[in-house]
Amino acid sequence: MNHWKTLALAGIALPIAFGFTACQTTTVELEQIGRYESGLFAESAAEIVSFDAYSNRVFVINAKASTVDVLGLSDPTAPVLLGSIDAKALGGDANSVDTHHGIVAVAIQGESKQDNGLVAFYNAMDLSLIGQIEVGALPDMVKFSPDGRYVLVANEGEPNDDYSVDPEGSISVINLRRGIENARVRTAGFTDFNDKVDELRAAGVRIYGPNATVAQDLEPEYITISDDGRTAFVTLQENNAVAKVDVRRAKVIDILPLGYKDFSQPENAIDASNKDDGVNIKPWPVLGMYQPDSIDSYTINGDTYFVTANEGDARDYGGYSEEVRVKDLVLDTSVYSDPSLQDSENLGRLKTTTALGDADNDGKVEQIYAYGARSFSIWNASGDLVFDSGNDFETITAERFGDKFNNNNDENDGDSRSDDKGAEPEAIVLGKVLGKTYAFIGLERMGGIMVYDVSVPAETTFVEYITNRNLDVDPGEGVDAGDLAPEGFEFVPAHKSPNGKPLLMVGNEVSGTTTIYQIISKVPAQ
Repeated sequence: MNHWKTLALAGIALPIAFGFTACQTTTVELEQIGRYESGLFAESAAEIVSFDAYSNRVFVINAKASTVDVLGLSDPTAPVLLGSIDAKALGGDANSVDTHHGIVAVAIQGESKQDNGLVAFYNAMDLSLIGQIEVGALPDMVKFSPDGRYVLVANEGEPNDDYSVDPEGSISVINLRRGIENARVRTAGFTDFNDKVDELRAAGVRIYGPNATVAQDLEPEYITISDDGRTAFVTLQENNAVAKVDVRRAKVIDILPLGYKDFSQPENAIDASNKDDGVNIKPWPVLGMYQPDSIDSYTINGDTYFVTANEGDARDYGGYSEEVRVKDLVLDTSVYSDPSLQDSENLGRLKTTTALGDADNDGKVEQIYAYGARSFSIWNASGDLVFDSGNDFETITAERFGDKFNNNNDENDGDSRSDDKGAEPEAIVLGKVLGKTYAFIGLERMGGIMVYDVSVPAETTFVEYITNRNLDVDPGEGVDAGDLAPEGFEFVPAHKSPNGKPLLMVGNEVSGTTTIYQIISKVPAQ
């Protein structure tokens, strides 16, 4: 059964569901049926993926080549490279791609990340350029609304390395109602929140960049749009928050702080060290910042929920870095009285932040924070936590791999990411199969896909963990090592699928592979 715990978030007591049940009846299974191999290892040759049912093609961001690779999928068991879209012809690197009814939208950054970028629209069949429109600095994610009338762009607005130039983050809302040729763009920015910095910080939004306004500090990462197309939820990863956007008005209407996860609770226990000689999952007096990367959303009984892959991320630039290990902190001994906590086999190796933890500014840290929550979560539309997977990812992979768990994605040393963000959930997508809604979560470091039944948000259940990673083969030594670093997911429902079966498509950044899974329905045993 699920474990239940009442947590106080922003002063509100909420029932939160935690944990997985090993004997949970499997209702779906993932079966690998096709795979395209770019032949490039650790070169970011397969990142974001998008399937266009109109053309039966998969569009894959190939950051190494600054292109969008186009894979034919008439036979999903044998993806074939048909051509590519050259992003460099219009500016800088291609960061994201999305498709809708034969139209391909590609987010392309400027020659400098601090310059404005653009979204280019292409014909999915002949790959001809239809039009382009300027957006904000570092467009990192592009997303069509469900009806195709709007395209939203997360402009991350990262600073340069010495932090002397820090563009504002924003969300571009492109209106396509009158066609691409007559597209109009409006900016949903954060300048209206500049005078609310103290209020936002008090609520838990991390605003901490050197001399940054709120608008400069907030960095939109990933977008989901509600089923009715009216509201977008945008992750602000470094800021540990989600922006809520009115799509038609192109306006940010709220910033939702996500709070912190208590790793001292048994259901949230983690392995905090890469120097403890194996699996050592236990509670620690640490709070985890959710800091989600990918996000998706769905509607249950008229209510909208969004789901997040809680990867975690730090700011680490030449001009400013918040990253430090616990062993290098001066801890407040009235809170952390045991000096052995800072030993390498305990919390000493854990990466933490200098931007939080010393609330009274006396030079002593009274609260240790970690990057990411090592989980996925379900939130209601107000940003209240409904479900969190606790330490499922760590526990399940430890049961599967023993001391090879928490591995990196380009080596097989084992336990090498415990001091950082663990298995590092990065990608997440929802899909409906025979009336039930499932969440598919990709583990960027350990590899593989976690599957959960989220049909009843507060009663979410674990379904399966699948991976084709072969830990007996060194990464980079050929395709037998399996898929490494799942970065982008696309769910294809049965009615849009080339073989009439629901599919999951995965772009794997380190192995440079695009993998096609068929989702097989299982009748629960009676």
